[in-house]
Amino acid sequence: MFAPHRLRSTGKNRDRMKRFKGIVGVAMCSVAVMVGCGGKSSGTTAEGEKPDAAKEYERGPHGGRLVTDEKLQAEITIYERGVPPQFRVYFYERGKLLPPGEVALRVELHRLGGRIDRIGFKPERDYLVGDKVVDEPHSFDVRVAAERRGAKHIWQYSQMEGRVELSDEAVRSSAITIETAGPRKMRTVFELPGEITLNGDKVAHVVPRMPGVLREVRKNQGDSVKKGEVIAVLESRELAETKRHFLETSQEMTFARRAFEREEGLWKKNISSEADYLSAERAYHEARLKHQSARQQLEALGIGSAALRALREPDSTLTRYELRAPFDGMVVEKKVAVGQAVAEDEDLFTVADLATVWVNVTVYAKDLNAVKVGQEVTVKSDALGTQAPGRIILLGSLVGAATRSAVARVVLPDPQGRWRPGLFVNVEVVQEEVTVPVAVRREGLQKFRDWDVVFIRVGNLFEARPLELGRADGEWIEVRSGLRPAEKYAAANSFILKADVGKAGASHDH
Repeated sequence: MFAPHRLRSTGKNRDRMKRFKGIVGVAMCSVAVMVGCGGKSSGTTAEGEKPDAAKEYERGPHGGRLVTDEKLQAEITIYERGVPPQFRVYFYERGKLLPPGEVALRVELHRLGGRIDRIGFKPERDYLVGDKVVDEPHSFDVRVAAERRGAKHIWQYSQMEGRVELSDEAVRSSAITIETAGPRKMRTVFELPGEITLNGDKVAHVVPRMPGVLREVRKNQGDSVKKGEVIAVLESRELAETKRHFLETSQEMTFARRAFEREEGLWKKNISSEADYLSAERAYHEARLKHQSARQQLEALGIGSAALRALREPDSTLTRYELRAPFDGMVVEKKVAVGQAVAEDEDLFTVADLATVWVNVTVYAKDLNAVKVGQEVTVKSDALGTQAPGRIILLGSLVGAATRSAVARVVLPDPQGRWRPGLFVNVEVVQEEVTVPVAVRREGLQKFRDWDVVFIRVGNLFEARPLELGRADGEWIEVRSGLRPAEKYAAANSFILKADVGKAGASHDH
């Protein structure tokens, strides 16, 4: 990039100025120097003619582009050292620098896609400075209109960079996908580590609640079970004693009820005394309470009404105790074998309903304010190559002293059993959801010089468009400036365009 400056009276600059004055002083019809007979400058065109950006152009003392006609010469520079890019234009008459206040100037920049930037100028030191920033890319058709002492001077030239031309067939064969920029619902997310665990609300530890010896083990680890299905059979002397007590109290209650009914009948006929009647009533209620207590002891062991009725059969086995599955699920742990003596509180089986699992998410202290109950998340597993949506249902109130983190919980449906407990996962938490005016696919972005760009398409032309980016999610990125809604851009395989621009030798020559 050149740096505009005043020419010092050095030998080198004196020679440069002499050459410049010589160029201007040559006959105005000399095409080889700067001006054609029709008034066209090298690298510029007369108004109405198609510009040719490929031609070399003459440079002025400040390194800028020279445009000229028979009366006036202009040196056009884009200055961007320490300031945003701005036009600085110097005017000459036969090689002599003119005071900038003598010339009124307007410049129009016609960009790809129909955008026109109109720039006015004001005097500053020995040049005119533009009143607007010259946005990147510096690729446009330039129309210059100057007026001095009532005489109008018009120049046109083209300045191209980051541009390539591809036919429709070339676009198709290169598998370049074209999309239209527009509004998009964006999700701002951040990632936290997590682990799949059993759903603690759907896990049961099967204990016998009665000491005994295992005579049958019908289910092994990994077997599916249905609610109420027998998974093991115990022989227990203690159970036999409890059942015997139940039967005894049943008989006692029956005898007490009959005695009460007989005394009640006699008392009503005034044959028996009221005291005998009340004594029989009390005995009956006591026998009924004992029987009810014995019944509830067996029911607490999981013995239902049908099994209790079966106890009264002559061939009923009092020592047999069946362990049953508490709900539909799978045996995830088994710790017993046939013939093993077990205690009443010994953990024999673990049964879990695996239709859902928990995801325990580690929430670091710095992220606690960004995590809330009800937030949407995406659970991802690199090992499985899959992901699933979920929602935070719990955020722990305690922060571990060692880990300085809290635990959030997600319930994840798992009907196919793919999310196995113990699996480590990544959890994307949706921090914000908002609709932005313009967004592009992340895949369409390329690095071009120091910019993040997409390649816009107008007809058969593609041009790198620098963007100011904002929010991002996994697939889309917000565009804060640089691209307007409804503009078309290369959304996939845009690296091919970048490579073609590189082959063409993209310049940034001002």
